[in-house]
Amino acid sequence: MTTIAVLGNGRVGGNLAAALTRAGHEVTVADRTPGAAADAARTARIVINATPGDGSLERLTALREELRGKILVDVSNATADGPDGLPGELLHPGSSLAEQLQEALPGTHVVKTLNTMLFPVMTAPAMLTRAPDAFLSGEDPQAKQTVRELLNDLGWHDEWITDLGGIRTARATEAAILFVPHVIRANGFSPFAISIAR
Repeated sequence: MTTIAVLGNGRVGGNLAAALTRAGHEVTVADRTPGAAADAARTARIVINATPGDGSLERLTALREELRGKILVDVSNATADGPDGLPGELLHPGSSLAEQLQEALPGTHVVKTLNTMLFPVMTAPAMLTRAPDAFLSGEDPQAKQTVRELLNDLGWHDEWITDLGGIRTARATEAAILFVPHVIRANGFSPFAISIAR
């Protein structure tokens, strides 16, 4: 059992919190109440950023001390919405939210994952007709191994998880969000994930 704080109680955060609780972890969900995120982060071993990506950097930088020495699992994408409310463009072109977080939080082990799919797939990858892929980006091998084990608890088989390397590789998976609005417009909100055919 691991103590986990989920920052963000929307569809993504709520879905992850429920699945990780079912897997036997001790999970706290922090909403927007003042001080809730700091309290949750302070007592957790792993913190999951499921806050809207356009405000994540500011919110998490304010938690620098609470996040020191922790693993920060970043599942968000930092985008500006288009006219229809779907992701329109990246807020950190030539970089990524994960890289910005790692730079702002040097005492924290940032691992990027689960950001290349619609949220239901995060906790039920077997729902798709073909095996999906989850990607890991981060500087610390031990932190990535811990996150890999969390993904296993969520139903991800090891062969579905690809370690891309350092945190700089997150700019590739974050750019994949630009596929999402076009796929949704073409097929609706049916669950899907970006996968590599092998």
